[in-house]
Amino acid sequence: MQVQPDPEREFYFNGKHVGEAEAPNFVGRAASLECGAVMRISIHVDERQRITDARFKAAGCSTLVASTVSLIEKVLGKTNAEAATIAQSVETMGDVESGRVDCLAMAHEALLAAIRSYSDSARNEWEGDEALICTCFCVSERTIEREIETHRLQTIAEVTAACNAGGGCRSCYPLIEDILNSMGNEEKGKWGKGGIGENVTLPMANS
Repeated sequence: MQVQPDPEREFYFNGKHVGEAEAPNFVGRAASLECGAVMRISIHVDERQRITDARFKAAGCSTLVASTVSLIEKVLGKTNAEAATIAQSVETMGDVESGRVDCLAMAHEALLAAIRSYSDSARNEWEGDEALICTCFCVSERTIEREIETHRLQTIAEVTAACNAGGGCRSCYPLIEDILNSMGNEEKGKWGKGGIGENVTLPMANS
């Protein structure tokens, strides 16, 4: 009788995508306090912002390893924005037993952390004329400010809908929030000088 191979066992022992991604690489980590598993994913992103290499090191069960290999194969060749969407997608987490979803979630968490590490590095090294806020979609600070001013945006979700900023790995969320707060305070300052929103006592007309 021929025994059918177990996909999880095959992934666990064939060593696929195990190790360290090509340098320079960016690392993300995740761990489970419940089972003690540890996951580390490193990625290499090329000049077109595509993930050309991704590898992992893990201490955990075969489901964790198989899930990570499957996830890596889904994001290879994708842009960091596309990979971030996959890492945050519930649909891509539906191919394991319900009791093992935490294993897959850990792989997704580590991958997303690696993408955010790349985004932070790209933002810090940016030398363009305008400050780069969202590296996933290459959205500048000025673009975000213009959208907020033009459309009177008040939330990060509204900014994302308007110009895609924050639609990838979300590492720029705090920066977008700072811009929203800063521009909101400026508007309040304008209103405080007798503009909209300020109670103003009008002079009495001469009778």
